[in-house]
Amino acid sequence: MAIPDQSAVKAIDLNADQALGMVSFGLMQRLVQDGQVDLPWLESPGNANADRLRQLRQRLELTSLAIETGAPLSTAEVSLLLGARPGTEKVERGGLVARRVSRNVWRLSRRDENDRYDGFRRRL
Repeated sequence: MAIPDQSAVKAIDLNADQALGMVSFGLMQRLVQDGQVDLPWLESPGNANADRLRQLRQRLELTSLAIETGAPLSTAEVSLLLGARPGTEKVERGGLVARRVSRNVWRLSRRDENDRYDGFRRRL
């Protein structure tokens, strides 16, 4: 007795690693859909607002941690935290100040009320 083809997709040759990966991915998707596991990278596009909120919270937590610890940051990390790539030695955005320590090394701090730096004003 012949088994009818259940899918319109043609069968392709897979090695054992690829087959295991596909099975694992399918299992992870089912667990997320059932609500048993929280895997944010497998969420459906319908949760775009929740995803943006999660990303914002993570960015704020990382910014707070960088300020509290005074850890040196790369240009890419400062770009992610500030939301824009720094172009000068001292960049202020949203009450935060990023200062270049050396090439590709930055320190992040809160803006001081007495600090009157204006990155957009021209010096004549």
